[in-house]
Amino acid sequence: MFTGIIEEIGAVTAIEPSGDGVRLSVRAPLAVSDASRGDSISVSGVCLTVVDRDDASFTADVMRQTLDMSTLAALSPGRAVNIERATAVGTRLGGHVVQGHVDGTGVVREVRPGERWQVVRVGIPVALAPLVVDKGSVAVDGVSLTVSAVSEPGVAEPWLEVSLIPETLETTTLAERAPGDPVNLETDILARQVQRMLAFAAATPTEGGSR
Repeated sequence: MFTGIIEEIGAVTAIEPSGDGVRLSVRAPLAVSDASRGDSISVSGVCLTVVDRDDASFTADVMRQTLDMSTLAALSPGRAVNIERATAVGTRLGGHVVQGHVDGTGVVREVRPGERWQVVRVGIPVALAPLVVDKGSVAVDGVSLTVSAVSEPGVAEPWLEVSLIPETLETTTLAERAPGDPVNLETDILARQVQRMLAFAAATPTEGGSR
């Protein structure tokens, strides 16, 4: 489990084919300072398992499903990525509960600079729109953010907006995102649980009748 509070900006050092997936190596000195084989590290919002490490970098295997669901397939050596270690028991939960299980990708539609912050509009898949609520939480490239605006229900191309404060712009890769860039999205786990329960409730026969 993660919190969406980015600890460092890492850099991809290698990405090599491995079966139907890839083997990804990332330079992230802070993340590997106490990492062991089998530990989880979030790379731009995607939970990966450490299979090897040295004093400054770690390597993880990325399966085909993860490549299909996220932006990791487009990584190349030198690309900056957001890094967060798994949450330790007993620490403050500064963001929100982030699993590192990406729901899909969105596309940056608009970046509106402010005096000290930026408002970013992200186009999102239709299937994710019901899971995003104004003033709710969302993880964008692994960064825990508060949704500042959402599109109306039923629009053909739904979107969400987030407002990036100076701290977020300085300590994550989101300051580099521009219109047309893809981003990883993870909706709030509570919203996903409620959606699933409602789906089962709608499919369950009512007492004294059938569907």
